[in-house]
Amino acid sequence: MAIPATQLRPGMIIKHNNDLHSVFSVEHRTPGNLRAFIQAKLRNLRTGAMFEHRFRSPDPIERVVVDEIPMDFLYNDGDDYYFMNTENYEQTNLKHDTLGDAVEYLTPNLQIKVSFHDGVPVGIELPQTVELTVVETEPGLKSATASSVTKPAKTETGLVVQVPPFINEGEKIRVDTAEGAYLSRA
Repeated sequence: MAIPATQLRPGMIIKHNNDLHSVFSVEHRTPGNLRAFIQAKLRNLRTGAMFEHRFRSPDPIERVVVDEIPMDFLYNDGDDYYFMNTENYEQTNLKHDTLGDAVEYLTPNLQIKVSFHDGVPVGIELPQTVELTVVETEPGLKSATASSVTKPAKTETGLVVQVPPFINEGEKIRVDTAEGAYLSRA
């Protein structure tokens, strides 16, 4: 199944150069007066090698059809992340290396899809948006209205997101998992 490069998401499994790769991170870049491109960090599932590749926006990318099983994220213990099958309550654990940047969006009880290829868990598919709690940011400004001014905010998972000045510590925000960008208050 071919998808355009703009639909790449962390955790997806794609076929690139006749090998299966897990998408580790995705960055959409538009440099000055040049054409936009997608800078993706990929991990070869066979060798484990990591590398970056630049895709043009319209490039067709072959997404590998894998068995996707709905699971809940339970907890992490160091580099191990534990998920539970919502139908038969079996637990699966994945390493940080397999998940990549997707770990920055994992909160307890988050419902995701774990991808299995030949019976081996190879990655996860995140929802479009997740709700995260802001744990550290500069004090908010009462008079601040929505403008182009932003400030960094650290979330409960360690992800740092640029947010408007009126967001305070302890508030829940909605974050886009594709771009890692602030969308709205939750």
